Amino acid sequence: MTNLQRLSVLVVDDDKDVLTAVRFLLKPEVKQIVTDTNPENLRKLLTENRPDILLLDMNFNSSMNTGNEGLYWLRQIKTWDSKVQVIMITAYADIDLAVQCLKEGAADFLVKPWHNEQLLRTLSEAFEKQMSAGIKTSDQADKKTPLEIIGESEAMQNLFYKLEKIAPTDANVLILGENGTGKDLIAQSIYQLSLRKDKPYIKVDVGALTDTLFESELFGHKKGSFTDAREDRMGLIEAANEGTLFLDEIGNIALQQQAKLLTVLQNRQVTRLGTNTPVPVNLRLLSATNVPLAELSNERRFRKDLIYRINTVELTVPPLRERGHDILLLTNHFLKIYEQKYLKSELKLAENAKTKLMQHTYPGNVRELQYAIERAVIMADSDMLKVEDIVFSPIEQKNESKQLSQIKSNLEDLEREAILQVVDKYQGNITKAAKELGLTRAALYRRLEKYDM
Repeated sequence: MTNLQRLSVLVVDDDKDVLTAVRFLLKPEVKQIVTDTNPENLRKLLTENRPDILLLDMNFNSSMNTGNEGLYWLRQIKTWDSKVQVIMITAYADIDLAVQCLKEGAADFLVKPWHNEQLLRTLSEAFEKQMSAGIKTSDQADKKTPLEIIGESEAMQNLFYKLEKIAPTDANVLILGENGTGKDLIAQSIYQLSLRKDKPYIKVDVGALTDTLFESELFGHKKGSFTDAREDRMGLIEAANEGTLFLDEIGNIALQQQAKLLTVLQNRQVTRLGTNTPVPVNLRLLSATNVPLAELSNERRFRKDLIYRINTVELTVPPLRERGHDILLLTNHFLKIYEQKYLKSELKLAENAKTKLMQHTYPGNVRELQYAIERAVIMADSDMLKVEDIVFSPIEQKNESKQLSQIKSNLEDLEREAILQVVDKYQGNITKAAKELGLTRAALYRRLEKYDM
């Protein structure tokens, strides 16, 4: 495989003849060639195709008409994707501007008209420059954090910014987010970016532990302390000493368990079952839950003093439906994984399949998308995934209906409580109560009947 055969190339020029010529030249030479006439599509094209090299015209028939369009778009590109190598396409009259582009970060420039050999040589030199600079090509893993957390949306960039600020500190972190959003990956990234990265990392799904197992697993036990305690055993809290302890699904533990965990965190020591000897522990605590913080702070469900202890800083992982074109980035990532796993040739997505993926609400988030892509790869009959190949799990659809039903129920509870408070305030005077609620007397009577009040 030659250098060029490893490259993904994007060409943006408003001259269709130029695009046709470049496409015919490069199609047999490179891994992927994508062309477009409109620079307004650049961000989408970069996100969806992840090119290694971008050939960009200096002048477009745009509303700017300043002669500086190429420089403007170069600056934009560098804020979106600093890794892509940009080669400017210019006319003789634009040479000074092309030199300015080099100062702004362009890899090279080509003067129209060029010879085919010159274009291929320029691409090859840009590739060598990319490799010598340590920038990875699209064949290689592109990691924004120590783990492969993929996301270029504004929501994910905000999360990455906070993660990089928080990780090197010793602050306890509460990671919030729906099921399937990747809270586990965020926890691992915090650990790998932390000052404790060479110390133990212990993960515990505390929501799955019974009362007996909770104490035994976390605190440890002495031989004979209960029926199955056949030997002394160190607990997971003690095992995480000097390192990081990740308590997953912490929102699901019982109040009694919360009290015991709070004691350990406050005293910074743990006592094994069957002993009275406390063992000092020095650890960083990461916790995660799919329970919204407002709901978690209900003291009938979770102790507020424990929330303050585990939540020096909170991070919220956004649901996939709020991440825009990250959906297609993740899709391409999963396609590569399952192409290799199931020995399939390189697969592409039909436009209607992309549309279906972008329009789905993903109640199961990234996990749901991953399963949908794996199924599509397994069932694919050609190298083009069509809209009918994209099938979402009926399990998640049922969960979504259940969630909507729960939301409706919660809203009705709020409405009933509001009506009850206002009617009590005016001691049963329907006229005054209806006026404050913004309802007619008849509408208020209907609601009183509906809620059997």
